[in-house]
Amino acid sequence: MKSEKILSHKLFLQRENAIQHQGYEIELVFYEAVKNGDFEALKKVMQPLQSDKLGILSKNPIRNLKYHLIITIALITRFCIEGGLPHETAYTLSDIYIQQLDVCNDVESIVLLHREVTYDFTNRMKELKKSGGYSKKIHQAIDYIYDHLHEKILLDDMADILEINKSYLCELFKKETGTTINQYITKLKIEAAANMLIYGEFSTIEISNYFAFSSHSHFISVFKKLKGYTPLEFKKMNYRKYFSNKLSTQ
Repeated sequence: MKSEKILSHKLFLQRENAIQHQGYEIELVFYEAVKNGDFEALKKVMQPLQSDKLGILSKNPIRNLKYHLIITIALITRFCIEGGLPHETAYTLSDIYIQQLDVCNDVESIVLLHREVTYDFTNRMKELKKSGGYSKKIHQAIDYIYDHLHEKILLDDMADILEINKSYLCELFKKETGTTINQYITKLKIEAAANMLIYGEFSTIEISNYFAFSSHSHFISVFKKLKGYTPLEFKKMNYRKYFSNKLSTQ
C-alpha cells in the first residue's frame, strides 16, 4: 500500500536524523495536569508549541502551529469534560479559541493563544475542583440552558424537566456556580450574541429575536451593561479587527 511505503520512508528518515515525537506518557501528564487544574505539574511538562518533538503537520510554519494548536484544544476540551467541566461550556470555549486561532497570522500570536487556552482551561478546572465540582442536577441544568439558549427559558419548565423543586434548584445553582440561573443565562446569551456580531452578518434585531430577548431595546441595554459597548459599537470595533486579520492571511 502507498501509505505503508510513505510511513516506512518517513520512519527511516526520522531515525537517520534522530527525530522523535514527544512521548505519549508526557502528553498524558500534560493533559491530566490541565484536567486536574494542577499548575505546578503543568509547568513541569508544558512544551513550547514550536517544539520539534511535536512533529511536522505542514511545511508552512504558521499552518503547522495552527494544526498543532487545534489538536491541543480538542484534546484539552475532552479531558476537561471527562474531569467534570460541563460539556457545552467546554465545547463553546473550544469553538471560541479556534475562531481566534483562525485569524492569527504570526508565530507570537499563536504561541500566546496556546498559553491562554491552556491556562484558561486549567484555571477553570482548578476552580471546579476547589468547589468540589457541580452536582448532577446542576450539570443537567447547565446542559438544559445551552440546549434552549435561543428560547425564553422558564424556571418552572426547567425544574419540571429536571424533576426538582424550583426554589431548591435556584438555591443549589447559586451555591454551586456563584451566580443566579437568570444571570447565568443572560451572560451566555450575550457571549453568544457577541460571537455572532463578530463572525457573522446578523443584524442586532435578528440576534435579539434569536435569543428571545423581550425587546430589541432590552437586548441593547443588557449587552451594553455586560460588554461596556452597544452591540453596534462592539461589532464595529471587533469586526474591523477580525476582517483585517483575515485579509492579511490570504
